[in-house]
Amino acid sequence: MAADLPQFGNGGEHFDAVVAAQHAFDLRAQAEQAMKNVEQLLKEAGSDLSHIVKTTTYLIDPRYREPVYQEVGKWLKGVFPISTGVVVSALAQPQWLMEIDVTAVIPDDWQGEAAE
Repeated sequence: MAADLPQFGNGGEHFDAVVAAQHAFDLRAQAEQAMKNVEQLLKEAGSDLSHIVKTTTYLIDPRYREPVYQEVGKWLKGVFPISTGVVVSALAQPQWLMEIDVTAVIPDDWQGEAAE
């Protein structure tokens, strides 16, 4: 019996460059860019956002929860992953206000773009 295995990707370097250049200290823009990066990484793995099963969102201020979750929710309509929110004192770069970590599982029988 074949098991569905998680796929791993890293968009950190790209995210760092985009945030530094375009979205420093802009909360909604950072959340949007993070989700664009997640979507791109999943596409490169032959998947899409529908395969996200878990998210962990890191915020440097609990007041950021609502705007970040609203933006992430726009991207995950109809997808219902387990979600965890964590407030931290700082992230890797001082201009980062949020970070999101996702886990996606691509089924063995998935017939996405990469399979075509």
